[in-house]
Amino acid sequence: MSDRDQVLALFHDHAQAWRPLLVQRHGQAAADCIAREARKELERIIPTIPDIGGDANPMTRHLRRSVTSLALYLAMRRSGHSAEEAGWVIYHAVAARVATLPRQAFDGLTQEQVAAKREEAARSRQRRYPGDWVWEFVEGDGGRTEYGYDFLQCGTQKLYRAHGAEEFLPFYCYLDFVTHRAEGWGFSRTKTLAQGHDRCDFRYRRGEGTACGWPPPFLRDSG
Repeated sequence: MSDRDQVLALFHDHAQAWRPLLVQRHGQAAADCIAREARKELERIIPTIPDIGGDANPMTRHLRRSVTSLALYLAMRRSGHSAEEAGWVIYHAVAARVATLPRQAFDGLTQEQVAAKREEAARSRQRRYPGDWVWEFVEGDGGRTEYGYDFLQCGTQKLYRAHGAEEFLPFYCYLDFVTHRAEGWGFSRTKTLAQGHDRCDFRYRRGEGTACGWPPPFLRDSG
C-alpha cells in the first residue's frame, strides 16, 4: 500500500493518453465507463502488488507501471473487449507519447555499470522475493551486441497471472519495442516468457534500429 500514491499518479497520467483512443474506437460514453471501471480495478489491484524490495530494487518501477495497463485491460474485458483491443489502446498511447520525446544518446555501458548490473542479476537469483524478476546479465559478444538480459522469471507475469490476465501479457510486453529507443542503438528480442518460452532474451546492439509497429508479430504469425 506504500506504493498507492505513485501508482495512482501513474494511472492518471496513463489514462490521459488512453482516453482519446478509447473515444476514437468506442465513443465518449463507453470511454468514460471504461475509465471509471479501470480506476475501480486499480484500487482492487494495489493491495496485491507484491513487495520486491521497494526502491532498492530497480525492477520495482517496472512493476508499478505494469499495474495501470492491467487495470485498463480488466476494465475493458469486463466491458466485452478483447486483449488485442486493449493492447491496441496501450500500444498507440505509448507510441504517441514516445514520439514527442527526444531520442537519447547512449554510448554504451561503463565498466562500473556493467559491474552493477552483474550484481543486480546475482541478487535476483537469490530469489528473496517471490514476486520478483529473476534474470541474468548477458555480456557483449565483441560484435554488434553490446549487452543484454535473459529474464528467467517475470514479476509482471506473476502479477498478471494472479489476476487471471495472462492473455494480455504479450501485448504489454510488446511495448518494449516502443520504449527501448536510443540514437544509434537497437533493441531486439526473439522469445518471451509471455509466449511460453523459457526466457525473455533482451539484446541491445549498436548501429541498428528497433523494429516495431502494429500489429505485433505474434498476431501476424497467427494469421
